[in-house]
Amino acid sequence: MEYIDLESLRKNKAELHRQWNSKKPFRYLVYDNFFYPDKAELILQQYPDVTKGSWDGTTYIHQKNKYQLKQFDNGSMLHDVFAELNSKPFIDFLGSLTGIDTLEGDARLFGGGLHQSLKGAFLDVHVDFNYHPQTKHHRRLNVLVYMNKGWKDEYEGHLQLWDMEKKVMMDSVAPLFNRMVMFETSEVSFHGHPVPLNTPNDVSRKSLAVYYYTPTRPEKEVAKDHNTVFVNTSGAEGRWKTFLSGLKALKERILK
Repeated sequence: MEYIDLESLRKNKAELHRQWNSKKPFRYLVYDNFFYPDKAELILQQYPDVTKGSWDGTTYIHQKNKYQLKQFDNGSMLHDVFAELNSKPFIDFLGSLTGIDTLEGDARLFGGGLHQSLKGAFLDVHVDFNYHPQTKHHRRLNVLVYMNKGWKDEYEGHLQLWDMEKKVMMDSVAPLFNRMVMFETSEVSFHGHPVPLNTPNDVSRKSLAVYYYTPTRPEKEVAKDHNTVFVNTSGAEGRWKTFLSGLKALKERILK
């Protein structure tokens, strides 16, 4: 592989497997230095500003100042990076690590691709849509790779992982450069970054996102088809935040 350091992942498989299986109520792991260091630097250099390309920055009630880009020129570096993330060797590794059989990638990058969030951005805690809109296959894994150099805690933007049955945060993961976070997607895999970004105007929160599917899943995990389901983990402050975001979303749609 040209970009993903699959050899190191394989060497660390036992520890990753232990980490993966130690988490409840849903499994996840955090792994640093996912891409080869020199390749990670090149990927970051190729990361476009939100003013360039066909970024989708639509505002929603539970999402603000978040941009998505999923179309890349054939032969470009970013096209090749996502091709590796959807490649058979990498997907086979994910299957052997997680024990999830018949995993498949998504070349369409539905909901995935490059993500970039600007000052004030947030994404409320949620569980993801559970079926691919075209194939109707079950969404099973999320892989996120963060690309933020010099990230400071006061910038906020940490990925929060929640046990909503107990209403406790399981983990808060800083979106550090070349850090990969992988977690299973289910009806209890609540996650998000609900605290608005407090970055300087020239600093954005960058990540690559790829989602993986299977034709079937264990019967006890099957649920009716649903879109993203959000929850409020911030009390009155969270309700006010989403109210203002809803106003912004309404204004965008009126002006279109």
